[in-house]
Amino acid sequence: MAPKVSEEYKRERKKELIQAAKEVFIEKGYVHTSMQDIMNKAGISRGALYSYFDNIDHVFIEVLKYDDEKVAQHFIPSTEGPLWPNLKHWIEAQQLHMEAIDRTLVHAKAEFFLSSQYVKNKMNFPYIAERYNRTAEAIEQILLEGVRRGEFRPQLPMSSIARYLISFINGLMLDTFQLGHEQTKVKDQLVVFISSLEKLINPADTYKE
Repeated sequence: MAPKVSEEYKRERKKELIQAAKEVFIEKGYVHTSMQDIMNKAGISRGALYSYFDNIDHVFIEVLKYDDEKVAQHFIPSTEGPLWPNLKHWIEAQQLHMEAIDRTLVHAKAEFFLSSQYVKNKMNFPYIAERYNRTAEAIEQILLEGVRRGEFRPQLPMSSIARYLISFINGLMLDTFQLGHEQTKVKDQLVVFISSLEKLINPADTYKE
């Protein structure tokens, strides 16, 4: 009889497989990654891999979820210190991320979102809309908390500001992947974006750096 495997072991093993898959997706993109590639990277058998994932799309969605969990941590309102500097620092940190864009999932994401598998079957991938809405809501919660604390005096609806932030970062990231950070002038664009966001959020002078 095979020994029982604990739920904790399964969770940790799945994380390891997701991390291995992420590395393959970064290296090869979505289109050219196969289940065999992930098996080779993780050093795992076909049966073992399929005990965690149904197919390559399932793996990719799980990789997105894993990556999104890390991003979500940045949008938890801080209980220490003002909120505007924290939000500003997160936006500024995107410069490093974009300058190392070839080592991110942007390539794989672009291929996935343009793939016929996704385009023709969006209803089969509810997480894609969920992740967008969840991110927008998380940013909106930061803005609401800023208003509650008396830090922010937004000039437009906070839901619109949250989606503006997402659209700008995603757009700049995609352009940078296509053209390179020198051509898109990531640092300069982020400076302009922060300035416009500051006007929209209108933080009280006390909370500005």
